[in-house]
Amino acid sequence: MNKIQHSKKGFSSLSVLLVIILTGLTIAVRASADIIHKNNIIKEEEMFIGGRWDTATFAAGCFWCVEAQFSQLKGVKAVISGFTGGKVANPSYKEVCTGLTGHAEACNIIYDPSVISFKQLLAAFFVAHDPTSLDRQGADVGTQYRSAIFYHNPSQKQLAEAVIRALNQQKVYDSPIVTEVTPYSVFYKAADYHQDYYNQNKGVPYCQLVIKPKLDKFRKVFKSRLK
Repeated sequence: MNKIQHSKKGFSSLSVLLVIILTGLTIAVRASADIIHKNNIIKEEEMFIGGRWDTATFAAGCFWCVEAQFSQLKGVKAVISGFTGGKVANPSYKEVCTGLTGHAEACNIIYDPSVISFKQLLAAFFVAHDPTSLDRQGADVGTQYRSAIFYHNPSQKQLAEAVIRALNQQKVYDSPIVTEVTPYSVFYKAADYHQDYYNQNKGVPYCQLVIKPKLDKFRKVFKSRLK
């Protein structure tokens, strides 16, 4: 990854939150997804026995940024970095970086819907990155950095589409949202060194120059929802 900086658009985080809150839709369907890594399928219920967990799958540029942001929120049990949306089985990080696999860098967000809703996660998603930037976030360019919501059930699809429609109608952003809303299929977990990347590598330039500023903004916007 060529990690330098991310562009900023003229939009208000507060405007994003207000529009999403005012969509007036709710979600009450539990999703169950499979995590596939090197031909091993592990059901999420087996990973987090003893509770009821739902899954949201978002692509919003570099998964290091997404993981660092969403792991801050109350009700989020785990954030797993990986690849989805393409046609190549068990892709390596280098293969995905070529942009030829069709996969996006994405995160499976395992959460407790009694603490945080999918709607609230959508609010975080639209604040966490620039959803009007096609196939790039800042200096990270390619289809692997596209903005996408991989829905696990019809309710997630309906809510995602309603929020996008509302944000566009209210012209919260300077340009139309290009976020894809597409069905979830399989998720390939990235190598271990990609997991919890920010916390393990805070001193590297990309973490300091890109992730930390985004994380600081994210924490400020969602300060009442932090762990």
